[in-house]
Amino acid sequence: MSSFKVNVCVAQHIGDRQEQQDRAAIITSPRNPGAMLAIVADGMGGRTGGRLAADQVVSTAENLFKDMTDRDSTYRDMLLHLAAEAHTVIRLTAIAAEKEPHSTLCALIIKKNYAIWANAGDSRLYFFRNGRLVHRTEDHTYAEQLRLEGRHEDAELAAVRYKNILVSALGINKKPKVAIGEENALREGDMFLLASDGLWAYFEDDELGEILYSQPPREASERLVSLARERAEGRGDNLSVVIIRLDPQPKQALRGQS
Repeated sequence: MSSFKVNVCVAQHIGDRQEQQDRAAIITSPRNPGAMLAIVADGMGGRTGGRLAADQVVSTAENLFKDMTDRDSTYRDMLLHLAAEAHTVIRLTAIAAEKEPHSTLCALIIKKNYAIWANAGDSRLYFFRNGRLVHRTEDHTYAEQLRLEGRHEDAELAAVRYKNILVSALGINKKPKVAIGEENALREGDMFLLASDGLWAYFEDDELGEILYSQPPREASERLVSLARERAEGRGDNLSVVIIRLDPQPKQALRGQS
């Protein structure tokens, strides 16, 4: 089975807000060597409520993933468990604090040549191969829901007037919808981008693919953040991005595995 050297970069910017309510992380597990979890959570619900909700998503992910072995359950089960547990804890926090915090979830697990991801809300995952888009998660927004129903004119209006209204997220007052996707045959050079809406809102898919394909993850992340800040024109949201590129294993490492 193929395996890769995983080249990763995480970048964040507070934008033009007073507080950073996004969270982004890369998590590994001593009990599951070779597996990696990337996560972006965009918190909402007041100055402290949103931050606490996003913190809860990341801390729940850390606790579950670090204790998980490849014998415990499937990665799909783990991602759904992560979403359910974080949702419950955020709801309990909301009751205790009399706030209405919630958070998006965008999470990706990679091990060897396999990837699986989950999302709730409007933080996105993009999967590129040779700079071309293979998959992009759907936004769980009111505007996207109208678009899926074929109400395109209403969707365009909602995208302007109600662009921040989510129909699924962790911590809302109903069970969140969590979408799952997977890829069973990763290749060298495949790239993933996880991003909050503070970043992806300023780019078309093709431009993202071109930037990721032409530059290493660190340089690409710096370029994306710089362009997003420029295009926000002083009205930018918090932004977070995780870039992952699958590089070939060094020859020495490959000889050591044989």
